[in-house]
Amino acid sequence: MKSKHEQRSEDTKQEILKSAGQLFAEKGYDAVTIREIAKNAGCSHTTIYLYFKDKETLLHQLSMPSLQELQKKFDQISKINSLSSEEKLKEISREYIKFCLQNRSMYDIFFNAKSSRVDEEPELEINKLRIEIFEIMKELIQKSLSLPNNDQLLAFARIYYYSLNGILSTYSYQHESLGVLIERLKPTFDLAVDILILGFKEKLK
Repeated sequence: MKSKHEQRSEDTKQEILKSAGQLFAEKGYDAVTIREIAKNAGCSHTTIYLYFKDKETLLHQLSMPSLQELQKKFDQISKINSLSSEEKLKEISREYIKFCLQNRSMYDIFFNAKSSRVDEEPELEINKLRIEIFEIMKELIQKSLSLPNNDQLLAFARIYYYSLNGILSTYSYQHESLGVLIERLKPTFDLAVDILILGFKEKLK
């Protein structure tokens, strides 16, 4: 059982994380300062440094658990032997859209704050994980199209990823429940992936 001091310390830490998440979602990661987070959390900015090294550490602790869970789901889907590569890609697309809609206020932070290019070696752990998630998508596109791992494959993977995020930008502010939204639009989401793959195959002819 935690002591009163340990519990207060944990409560303060969680309040700082909650405050950072709220402000990142409202204003964007780059626009938020440590002092703003502290004020919103009801503590001094020096208190934050007792728990978190810097703003990047806050981003890491807010984002990594959710992204790790998404990566785990992607890995599981990619290893289902009964599905074709295209079926796996479609299933992964559904999971990605569902994940982002579940985290409507934070998905842009999860994937884009302090992001790096997918074709460069990342320095931050969060970017390593983001690229691993992207690589699972790219590998399934590669298998679906029987392409070598080249610049054309990277271009196709980027187009695929941009298209998924275009869908999300359309539905991020809908007030329907997640279940209702997914059920209503699942056929459209699936069709979007079908058309993308068909278009890639036509381009390769």
